[in-house]
Order: sequence, then C-alpha cells, then structure tokens
Amino acid sequence: MTTLANTFTMRSLTLEDVEKVFALTSASQLHWLGRVDMSLDEVRLLLSKPGIDLAKDSLIILSADNIAVGYALMDHTQHARLYVRCTTHPAYLEDGIDDFLLEKAEEWGQQQIPLAEPDVRVDLRGFTMNENTALRKAFARHNFQPIRTFWRMGIELLTQPVAPRWPENIRIVTATPDLFHAIYEADEDIFKDHWGFIHQPYERWAYWSVEREDFDPSLWYIAIDGNEIAGIALCGIEKGSDGWVHDLGIRRAWRRQGLALSLLYHVFTEFYQRDIHQVYLSVDAASLTGATRLYERAGMHVVQQSTQYEKELRGGKELGTRILAE
Repeated sequence: MTTLANTFTMRSLTLEDVEKVFALTSASQLHWLGRVDMSLDEVRLLLSKPGIDLAKDSLIILSADNIAVGYALMDHTQHARLYVRCTTHPAYLEDGIDDFLLEKAEEWGQQQIPLAEPDVRVDLRGFTMNENTALRKAFARHNFQPIRTFWRMGIELLTQPVAPRWPENIRIVTATPDLFHAIYEADEDIFKDHWGFIHQPYERWAYWSVEREDFDPSLWYIAIDGNEIAGIALCGIEKGSDGWVHDLGIRRAWRRQGLALSLLYHVFTEFYQRDIHQVYLSVDAASLTGATRLYERAGMHVVQQSTQYEKELRGGKELGTRILAE
C-alpha cells in the first residue's frame, strides 16, 4: 500500500475543480507530448458526465499550496467494464501518486463487483499515451496488462483532396434533429463490430455528441440509400484549426463497395474548403474491420500511439465484442 507524504491532502472532486484538473492535465500533456490536447470544456464535460457520482467515483490530491498534483476519475458500464482515468503532475512523478491513484481505483473497483451481474467478467481498464512512461510503469507494477493499442492517425491536406466516387443510389446529407436518433442507431449498429463494443443508451451517446456546445451538425455527413442510413462520418473542429473524424463507419450491407473511402474523401474535401488542413482520427490498431488499411490508403499515417491496460477483478462472461461475428 502506497503512503503519500503528509504535505498532500486528498478529497473527492467537485465541479468547482474543473480549472484545477485542466491545469493538471495541461501540465502533464505539455510534459509528455509538448502540446495540450484537452480543452477546459472537455474537462467540464468529463466531470459532469451522467452516471458519475464525484463524491464516490473520484479523488483529487492537492499540494500544500492547493495545486492539483494528481486526480483519478472512475466510471463503469454495468458495473462490469470499469474505467479509471488518472493523471499525475510531472513535478511530482517521484512521490508515488500514480501508484496511490491506481490502488484507490482498484479499491473502488472491488466495490463494483457485487453490483455486476453474477456471471459477467469484471475488469478495470486504464488508458495512456505511450509517451507517458511513468504511468505505463505504474500499470505494470499493479499487474495491469496491455490489451490494445490505439493510433492517432493524421493527414495534412496540402492540395485539393481526391473526389469521392459514390456507390449507386448513395446521397449525402448533413445531420438534422429529426435524424439524431436514427444516426445513433446506425452508430450502434456499425460499432457492434468493433473490439470492446458494449451497447450504450441514447442519452449517453447524445451527451458526448449532439448535446455538446461545440457540436456542429454541418460536419456530420450521413450516407443515405433510399430511406436507410448506410454510413456515417461524424466530424468536428478542435482548437479552431484541427479537423477530427470522431466516428466513421459503414453498415454491413453497404461494406466493400468503396463507401467508406468515398466518405473519407468527402470529409477531407469539406475540411479543405473550410481551410482546415490537418485532419485526425483515432483507431484501434488491430481493427476487426481493417479500418487502418482504409486510412492508410487514403494517405493518413500514425502520429501517436496509446495503450489500453486491463486488470481482471473477477472472471466470467465478457460483455464486449471480442471477434467479428459472422
């Protein structure tokens, strides 16, 4: 059991800690990456997420001068797929904070086990950019195993992108409120073929998408065949200059017709016309649907790698997708 110096104080997070957590996250990202990837609004969204009880599901560690030097935020799906997000200030990497946070997360995880269905597997997962060697070592010390690599892929659009070649009967529309629930259903249908997928209710999906203040429906491109959604490309602009493809996918009946590549080229063209020349997305490096090959074919390349870690707390039936079903 890790013991912290008595100069530190600990308590649960509150929504008033948003700026403290943002400052801590920014310091960490600047140290490991040389840039800040997370905005203040994203931290606020994270701490305000429905289903999280900050009094029970979080911890912040403060220095003697009331600076946040570490925090952990825990979340779960059905009390079986458990998550911990933790960050330590780079000036305090030798103080055992990473270890302390992971121990507290595991204590929280043990409390979730009786709340999960009796036959399901319960595991605690964490995620870190590969540059953060301190947290990776802490995961290893606490017997977390690396289970998946994720890539951030990017492309610089220096010239007019390739024009899409649409399959027959496909038309592209942008999102409108009357389509939101159908887009959600298509998103769930598409991503059930992705490793680790667990169904989420519409309310959780909407919180992270259409209810965000920075949501721009003109950047959501929906491929329609007749009255059915065949594919989606749900995009946004971050930091004013970076284009992001948050979700790109095709329903099974329309795969292997070139629709995914055409949607991606369409996205590139739309960003280029908006004077957005850097475009990124995140992808499972071992994608069950071969998404990485598609992105490479479109000219994208890996710009950063992250790893997901897991510690099994109880054996049982796995909730998430493991293999591509027939």
